[in-house]
Amino acid sequence: MVQTNTSKVSRWDQHGREHVVQVLRKGPQRTIRCDTCGWRKGAQFLPWLKAEEHLAEAHQATVDPSQT
Repeated sequence: MVQTNTSKVSRWDQHGREHVVQVLRKGPQRTIRCDTCGWRKGAQFLPWLKAEEHLAEAHQATVDPSQT
């Protein structure tokens, strides 16, 4: 039986809007999906880094709420 785990990367843009990318893990496979625009991509290595890159490039969301 393969277990599915989910985590998320959350960043805020300069207007105070939160953008979230979900990191879905099912066995060795990882998929990242943006809740804001629906973008999705398979990411075997460093999915959280790829999620941060998408948020910065697509949504200019770079403020990490855990760092404030």
